[in-house]
Amino acid sequence: MAASPALSPRPNPPGPGARPSNLNPKSKGLALLHANRSPATTKASTPNDTGVDLAEQMNDDVREQYVQGKKLGEGTYANVYKGHYRHDPTSLVAIKKIKINADYKDGIAMDAVREIKFLSELSHPYIIKLHNVFSTKDQNISLVLEHLPCGDLEALWKNPTLSYSTAEIKAWASMLCQAVWFCHENSVLHRDIKGNNILIAGDGSIKLADFGLARSFADPGRPMTYNVITRFYRPPELLYGARHYSSVVDIWSCGVVIAELAIRQFLFPSETDIQALSLIYELCGTPIEDNWPGVTKLEFYVPPTQTFTNGVSNAAKRAQPISVWKQRFSLLGDEGVDLLRGMLMLDPKRRLDARKVLAHRYWKALPRPTPREKLPKAGGGEEKMGEDLKRKGIGGEGEGRADKVARKLDFSSMRK
Repeated sequence: MAASPALSPRPNPPGPGARPSNLNPKSKGLALLHANRSPATTKASTPNDTGVDLAEQMNDDVREQYVQGKKLGEGTYANVYKGHYRHDPTSLVAIKKIKINADYKDGIAMDAVREIKFLSELSHPYIIKLHNVFSTKDQNISLVLEHLPCGDLEALWKNPTLSYSTAEIKAWASMLCQAVWFCHENSVLHRDIKGNNILIAGDGSIKLADFGLARSFADPGRPMTYNVITRFYRPPELLYGARHYSSVVDIWSCGVVIAELAIRQFLFPSETDIQALSLIYELCGTPIEDNWPGVTKLEFYVPPTQTFTNGVSNAAKRAQPISVWKQRFSLLGDEGVDLLRGMLMLDPKRRLDARKVLAHRYWKALPRPTPREKLPKAGGGEEKMGEDLKRKGIGGEGEGRADKVARKLDFSSMRK
């Protein structure tokens, strides 16, 4: 079996096309979830000699393994607590207690179901570990997650007291791309990759978190929602309303994260989809049939015009020349800029996929990535971890849909 082209060390890396030997869709966590969500299931269970339902006993056994400590974060979707193993107080965990919500079937939001499902199936050094799942007497579902108190990538580049170089960026980028490659090899789209969903462990490694918007790859003819991925990291095909898309939507998001590490600011900060598209046009050019065959057929596509409004041209823009990319993203080096351009390709069919990203010559070019134990950490402590873990994904049909009307306006309203 061919070795993964990624550089960061990890035990027994699987090669392209491999699937994890421990992938188990019917994990204990999922069994517990279904047992506690469905009264019919528990009634069908076989009671033991004391009359206690077997599923309830298994759930109690899991819950008793952990001691819940102080609250680290509170949100409308979940509360996050510090915890540890009962038999070893030095083995720390984060306990994410999903709140019961009457608006959802069985009181459990689909975000929680997705997160449990995919974290139960995915085991990788650079993906947050789900230790266990249990329910409490008030019917809340609790996720026992890896303890990651060293901040996230967004907090890291925002910290003016931290300095880092090309080698550090390469190390973070390598770990992120390996995690995404592993998801895609196992037919999982993350659909919300961003800096504050990438947490930092005590050993310096990064962990891809928040699988609340993840889903398995759809059948080619089956439509998916375009209203996923936080707008700053949303690729142009989703901004245009594409309902059939591939794993390269995650690659666009990864490219934006890597670019932000290089420039230490948001790459496409925007309040509307129109503004996001405008910033994409400035860097990558305006999508037209010449550079993206089929783009004009997307639901929200608005063709450029040759008119001027308030002195601003609405004509199609060309992509910035390579010299501008090299100057703006100088911390990536020439090979890194070439990789970034491949990840931020407008046409999804021409954009690099995860395998091609890890096969890129960037990873073999100097400098070598910094060993993870020497990487700087963002800080922020456990409270920052609590804030990161309590959030709910941005999905839902309500978010950003005012842009359906805004798209009908002329492009003079776009931000430069």
